[in-house]
Amino acid sequence: MIATRESRLAQWQAHFVRDALARLYPSCRVEILGMTTRGDRVLDGSLAKMGGKGLFVKELEAALADGRADIAVHSAKDVPMELADGFRLASILAREDPRDCLVSPRYARLQELPDGAIVGTSSLRREAQLRERHPKIEIRPLRGNIDTRVAKLDHGDFDAIVLASAGLKRLGLGSRIRAMLEPEESLPAPGQGALAIECSGERSDLADWLAPLGDAATAACVRAERAVSRSLSGSCQLPLGAFAEARGGELVLRGLVATADGARVIRAEARGDVRQPEALGERLAQALRAKGADAILAAIHGG
Repeated sequence: MIATRESRLAQWQAHFVRDALARLYPSCRVEILGMTTRGDRVLDGSLAKMGGKGLFVKELEAALADGRADIAVHSAKDVPMELADGFRLASILAREDPRDCLVSPRYARLQELPDGAIVGTSSLRREAQLRERHPKIEIRPLRGNIDTRVAKLDHGDFDAIVLASAGLKRLGLGSRIRAMLEPEESLPAPGQGALAIECSGERSDLADWLAPLGDAATAACVRAERAVSRSLSGSCQLPLGAFAEARGGELVLRGLVATADGARVIRAEARGDVRQPEALGERLAQALRAKGADAILAAIHGG
């Protein structure tokens, strides 16, 4: 049994994993348990103020703990950097396009947006990078699933919105993308574009069963990215980006920490052995601290 959120994207992801398992194990019947999480129910506030990305996984973990489900499928970027005790990420699948993108009925590029244009985003990370490069646009919060966000744009609530391209592409909405934002312009969130499968830490049998679904290069990248955020106590309250690319036996990892207003953005890059992704992530976090990330962290946490 696969536990998943009930949004159209989450259902797509769960069915994708179910179909992959059916191809691997034709005699095994895999069913899907749709669930509504607190993060889905409460749409009138920011994730940062409500408790962060864990709002999207706690109910699914409860289903794993009480035996209603065997595995849970998540967008890797929604998985808290510190998993709850008793759970593990058993498999990280090959990544879809990790980049952010611009969706707008009128403007083909961010540079075309006039002063005062209203741009919607759900992410402090995106907001900080937008404010850094485009200080004269107006940024407003945008919550809800992908269909809801696009509908708000089409209704005229926004001139443009910035989303992860992976979700649009998976739902057949790739034609709505007006421009891809390269990592130099909008560094992605840790794990963006990848799917992660979670199970009980005691179910080594499931971990072995799920292993063939994993992609080694993507897993190394995601683990390095998550290590950056974990080392910096990353959460929705911290505008933080981390993005790794596997180049042969090497990982190239970029990271940033910013103030929410984009007035200060600290960037760093590190390279290391693809077999030691967590160590690379921790090294990059230290490089960000050396450039002043601690001051931003202290201000955010009231230190």
